[in-house]
Amino acid sequence: MKHLSKFLVVILLVVGVNNIQAQDENNPWQVSFGVNAIDTYPTGDDGGFGSQLFNATDHWNILPSISYVGVSKYVGSGFSVGARGSLNKIGKLGDMSVDDLSHYAIDGTIKYNFIEGTVIDPFIEIGGGYTWIDEIGAGTANGGVGINFWFTDNIGLTVQTTYKHAFEDYLAKHWQHLAGIAVKFGGTDTDGDGIYDKDDACPEVAGLEAFNGCPDADGDGIEDSKDACPNEAGSAEMNGCPDSDGDGVADKDDKCPDVAGLANLAGCPDADGDGVADGDDECPNEAGPAENKGCPWPDSDGDGVLDKDDKCPDVAGTVANQGCPEVTEEVQKQLNEYARTILFDTGKSTIKAESTSVMVDIITILKEYPTAKFTVEGHTDSVGSQKLNQSLSESRALSVKEFLVDKGIEEFRLSAVGYGEDKPIASNNTRSGRKENRRVEINLVK
Repeated sequence: MKHLSKFLVVILLVVGVNNIQAQDENNPWQVSFGVNAIDTYPTGDDGGFGSQLFNATDHWNILPSISYVGVSKYVGSGFSVGARGSLNKIGKLGDMSVDDLSHYAIDGTIKYNFIEGTVIDPFIEIGGGYTWIDEIGAGTANGGVGINFWFTDNIGLTVQTTYKHAFEDYLAKHWQHLAGIAVKFGGTDTDGDGIYDKDDACPEVAGLEAFNGCPDADGDGIEDSKDACPNEAGSAEMNGCPDSDGDGVADKDDKCPDVAGLANLAGCPDADGDGVADGDDECPNEAGPAENKGCPWPDSDGDGVLDKDDKCPDVAGTVANQGCPEVTEEVQKQLNEYARTILFDTGKSTIKAESTSVMVDIITILKEYPTAKFTVEGHTDSVGSQKLNQSLSESRALSVKEFLVDKGIEEFRLSAVGYGEDKPIASNNTRSGRKENRRVEINLVK
């Protein structure tokens, strides 16, 4: 039994050391080792229960070497389960001196830590085990209290007092005091960045503690997941991207990254402020609309109406008439003075050759007003039948229109109408009056 007990203690040591390689949650494993003291006095057999509990001089049995080792694993919610092996030499049984009886114990433990993750870490422990004194063994029920003092995240001092109640009368009930070093371990750090996976927001990629284990590849102080340019150092204002020209547009979005420009033009400059980037502006130093490639619209005839809106871009006109000249009363009067001198063969619609010069004068006027529309009107005197006069007036008006169209006046601008003898301008009772009534007029269509 003696050698078996020693073997069990060795097994506990081996398990503890081997489990240093075990990995689970953050530091779920704890190995403790140190010295233990056995005290059989304050158990109620030799005195009051718990009396002289810390009378180490008179009642404690201490082996001056590493005399216990324990291993436990955290299982959640403050609870840990484990095992502990210990050995000692008993020279004091209460007030009696004995001849260095051997002591071996192996115990299973359930521990509850009241406060997790603090420097001062109190706990309670219950469990059971088997204890041999002078190779006589019996089962025990155990209960104790203790406290850990953590120097670092992984290493600390542990002290504990446990009462062991033997189920057999031949084994003395006793207290066991423990003091030693505690080591926590077993946390998984997949990416090897020194941050356990449980607390690592990027457990598969090595990162920085400042970013909960996430990387900052370009070292600009912005973690890659929040960095719009993770491989180029930039500023927080640019979401981690560089802005080489300092215009407030990140290089990745800047079509002109080496020249300061405007955000609404994708970082490109606009020297004339016309809203067209210089690179697309055919007149970069003169403001103009985008539809004209950044150049101002021309006004070729200088009439104040831009060519794009000017229906007569080569002839000065008025704004009211869309850049075309307006037919004034004077022009209208002159036009009809010419028109009334057009001569026809008697009773026919043929224009006499001597009227050619006046027709040229009429054409010259009409071309000065290229958008104006006119009506060519034929009139007769009252000599002859009304039907004949109507027909003659229509054919003479049409003859004048056709002459003008043949000489280059757009047909859509002209219409022809005959009024016969219906609109005299003088008396048909006199020769001079009838002569005035036989006429052609060219009137502006308003």
